[in-house]
Amino acid sequence: MYKIVSKRLIAPKEFDLWIEAPRVARNGKAGQFVVIRASEKGERIPLTIADYDREGGRIRIIFQVVGKTTKEMSLLDEGDCLHDILGPLGNPSEIETLGTVLMVGGGVGIAALYPIIKELKAAGNRVITILGGRTSDLVILKEECAAHSDELIVTTDDGSEGMKGVVTDAMQVLAERGEKIAQSWIIGPTIMMKFASLKAKELAIPCWVSLNPIMIDGTGMCGCCRVSVNDEIRFACVDGPEFDGWGVNWNEFMNRMGQYKDEEKISLEKYQSEVGE
Repeated sequence: MYKIVSKRLIAPKEFDLWIEAPRVARNGKAGQFVVIRASEKGERIPLTIADYDREGGRIRIIFQVVGKTTKEMSLLDEGDCLHDILGPLGNPSEIETLGTVLMVGGGVGIAALYPIIKELKAAGNRVITILGGRTSDLVILKEECAAHSDELIVTTDDGSEGMKGVVTDAMQVLAERGEKIAQSWIIGPTIMMKFASLKAKELAIPCWVSLNPIMIDGTGMCGCCRVSVNDEIRFACVDGPEFDGWGVNWNEFMNRMGQYKDEEKISLEKYQSEVGE
């Protein structure tokens, strides 16, 4: 059992947990994820490791309530336990000294971007970070990302903070001012990753994206997490989760991500009726 040692609501329907998981904390690296089961009969869901405290034996998980399992997790309190945590899984980010790197995050994907930002800055890179959201209150971890970035740009659809527009608008501004970017990481909602990857390709900026498809075992056995990258079938859990954003078949990926939306809605509604919500 894995005890929740702290819990915060950091945005509408987005929760920040620190969890006791000594082995994962000892071995986890930026870019990796865990598979969590909230209760004995619960489903298994993949969540990125947002941070780790190696000495304290804790890992940080940030999630958005979108279905039955995340709803169940949101109702747990400090001192409660998660039933299972499997990990660290997936390949860590390739951290090198590259020069100027561009980090683009949106929504809860910012939580996955944050540890990569920290590691790239620690490796001596110049880090430019763009964080985007529909409104200001949906742009999470701004202060933490800023602490490890040489420049932080915030974009909001409604103009409530920073630049009014989307992350691709900020990418264009950087290109127009002549920034020479060696590598980028783009993590967020699928539609954002698709168009930011297309913009990166247009600007000749190599980019990594972190894919979080439907997943069951997290070890390459089930095949549910297959994605097409550069016309090859890859498995996100063992070949990823980071892939070349230029090569992802985004339309196929988006279609697969929406396969079970009706079933997810039914499961959530049934659970809410059981707990009296």
